[in-house]
Amino acid sequence: MSDIRLKELTLDAILDFIEQRDPGQTSFKQAVHEVMESIIPFIRTNEKYENIGLIERIIEPERVIMFRVPWEDHEGNYRVNRGFRVQFNSALGPYKGGLRFHPSVNLSIIKFLAFEQIFKNSLTGLNLGAGKGGSDFDPKGKTDAEVMRFCQSFVSELYRHISSEKDIPAGDIGVGEKEIGYIYGQYKRLTSRFTGVITGKGVEYGGSTVRPQATGFGLLYFVEEMLNHHEHSMDGKSAVISGSGNVAQYACEKAIAKGVKVISMSDSNGFIYDRDGINTKKLDFIKELKKERNNRIKQYADEFGCDYSEGKPWELKCDIALPCATQNELNETDAENLIENGVMCVAEGANMPCTDAAIKLFQKSRILYAPGKASNAGGVAVSGMEMSQNARRLSWTYEEVDNKLLEVMKSIHEKCVKFGENGDDLNYMKGANIAGFIKVADAMLAQGHV
Repeated sequence: MSDIRLKELTLDAILDFIEQRDPGQTSFKQAVHEVMESIIPFIRTNEKYENIGLIERIIEPERVIMFRVPWEDHEGNYRVNRGFRVQFNSALGPYKGGLRFHPSVNLSIIKFLAFEQIFKNSLTGLNLGAGKGGSDFDPKGKTDAEVMRFCQSFVSELYRHISSEKDIPAGDIGVGEKEIGYIYGQYKRLTSRFTGVITGKGVEYGGSTVRPQATGFGLLYFVEEMLNHHEHSMDGKSAVISGSGNVAQYACEKAIAKGVKVISMSDSNGFIYDRDGINTKKLDFIKELKKERNNRIKQYADEFGCDYSEGKPWELKCDIALPCATQNELNETDAENLIENGVMCVAEGANMPCTDAAIKLFQKSRILYAPGKASNAGGVAVSGMEMSQNARRLSWTYEEVDNKLLEVMKSIHEKCVKFGENGDDLNYMKGANIAGFIKVADAMLAQGHV
């Protein structure tokens, strides 16, 4: 296995190289395919990057940490889950990326998330490297005491590998403000240090305003830039949002504020279809509903008398589609349904929610399509701002942070346009991948063989 080499700089050679080195890691391979499909042609016309060793380094994590997480459930049973932290690339700064607690978590998924994070963090313009972590622990159905014991056990190993100057985790699916509080509390207990080692903290103990809203708000800021660039307005448009967690909620909130009629949200069981549109009062109901992990979106339909169906909401007619749930939730058939029903814009709030076939179909049909590394970068952008505030012992106002977030998303859009334009066509995927790659690759080349 140690004799495996990348012998030529082609997409097929890179994917074969990954399959030989990491067989069965399909999610990671998909993420590399998505990025390298844009990068390889760019490298061909920029000889300073035409160094196979650079690609070999950029697709290999600097460090992979796997560990057991023992904990005790409410019946006194001894349980063991698996924990991960992939520290993928530190060319631009300390590793930065969230923690995901979900039964689907495995090494392939964490590597895909961390690899995507390289280019997302680069696009923000902040000095942030890339990492990702998590566990196959499922918080759903667990008591607060069980979640606390799990988080404390998880950090009892992870704390050795993180610090405010080395690796700064945050939240992701299954890791909200409550879990971040438990994680940060245990870190302080073990290290006796009050530092900015975790982002997404409560505002009361070092967190930043707008951090809970950042990914959802940033998504809508990016969509607005896309539409404005193509001489469209958001006002009066209809939108379908998948998911009903943090990202979906705040995407919905900002959409409503921008005059968009949100007709659907969902969870893993099904989706609601509210023909009248979700208003602020109805969204508040969803926010309260989702504070308890075991509540389902169907309760919204029962409360407000709207339609509910099992499955995914992509069969609904809409102008804007915002997949905000999880990876590979929107496939080719879903894309066909959206296009047939007149969708004009698809922007990813989740990480890699559209399959490769769906993306190709959107691009072929000239639908405005924004990849998550660009459109959902608002979360990590405000996490970077939280790190700055912690380092300087400052607290910025809501308006200050929100304005900075808006500027970051505008800047990301500008980079996507700069590198994604090709005649009359604008490929946001290509633009995001190339813009993210240039900054990281330049830093890696400047720092030598590290």
